[in-house]
Amino acid sequence: MAQALVIGGGPAGLIAAEELAKAGHSVVVADAKPSVARKFLMAGKSGLNLTKDEPFETLLKSYGAAADWLRPMIAEFDASEVQTWARGLGQELFTGSTGRVFPVSMKASPLLRAWLARLADAGVQVRTRWRWVGWDGAQSVFDTDEGRQSLSPDVTVLAMGGASWSRLGSDGVWADVLQDNGVPLAQFAPANSAISVDWSPHMQPHFGAALKSVQWMAGEFESRGEAVISATGLEGGGLYSLTPALRAGADLFVDLVPDVTATTLQDRLAAKSSKTTVSQWLKKSLKLQPQKIALFHEMSKRCALPKGQEANALKQLPIYGAGLRPMDEAISTAGGIQSGAFNEGLMLTKRPGVFCAGEMLDWEAPTGGYLLTACLATGRWAGRAAADWLDQSN
Repeated sequence: MAQALVIGGGPAGLIAAEELAKAGHSVVVADAKPSVARKFLMAGKSGLNLTKDEPFETLLKSYGAAADWLRPMIAEFDASEVQTWARGLGQELFTGSTGRVFPVSMKASPLLRAWLARLADAGVQVRTRWRWVGWDGAQSVFDTDEGRQSLSPDVTVLAMGGASWSRLGSDGVWADVLQDNGVPLAQFAPANSAISVDWSPHMQPHFGAALKSVQWMAGEFESRGEAVISATGLEGGGLYSLTPALRAGADLFVDLVPDVTATTLQDRLAAKSSKTTVSQWLKKSLKLQPQKIALFHEMSKRCALPKGQEANALKQLPIYGAGLRPMDEAISTAGGIQSGAFNEGLMLTKRPGVFCAGEMLDWEAPTGGYLLTACLATGRWAGRAAADWLDQSN
């Protein structure tokens, strides 16, 4: 049987390996870490969001500029197919009120154990602590605990992730190898990123508190979702979808009372007693949480907010000094292998017989199940295309 090599043991790599094994090929999965799917397991610690159960066209829009070339891949492995796949691994699922789909266990580890067992039964070999360092002619070269090792596969699938969370395996060091081989790459940038804010001591008592019932705005993007005040700034699902606008230099604003109109706020402010302070008004009349009041004062002091402008500021409070956290802290990354570098089967035109999948490719999406869906969809597509290429070559 032809040998297939998959480099990277995350979801994209594992599902590519499974497709190759199904097609009757011997498969080796090589991963740089002591165990596979470490970022996948980390994602499961806060509740493994597998996909988003919504109409296909709605789902596809979340991939932005990459939606066109991702369309056939996600069409074949959409939200419904992801759920069927997970149930096939013995996972009972539920769908939340927002359409997000989770295993009942909320963890990644039961699914991963079942998946690895199924792969082992299919004859897939997994080699850990094998760090890919590039090619020597047709050979893939690895640094291992036993020294330098080489493999000469008939087909290869690259699925080494993006450039965030390097301690879990996605360090992006493969980019230099591909660039040296003439593969065009888009520069890596943070996606689904937390925000840096240099707080005054006034905010310290509110570290760890959640800002709920707010609306965030940056450029053309808006997001209704909560964020947590941290020692380094702000983080949470409400902010992550704004990363593309913030990367482009847009300012960040928050509406602290999205369910109250500006006119209503202005009327309430005008009715305020002259003896009532702004803080008392925010607390008693608007019933704002302490952390919202603290944020309001933190930012209004930075711009020396004129008296009488409080209502406008509540509806569009600028977050001064907001910037993206370092890329390695981001949940995912934008950038990677450009779509012009591979054919419709995700095979590199510069390296025939080498296919790519997952976050190595230049696409991004917000959290909410979209990331894992596309990793699985591109991995499955690359695995099938690699198997077809092998069959045609033999």
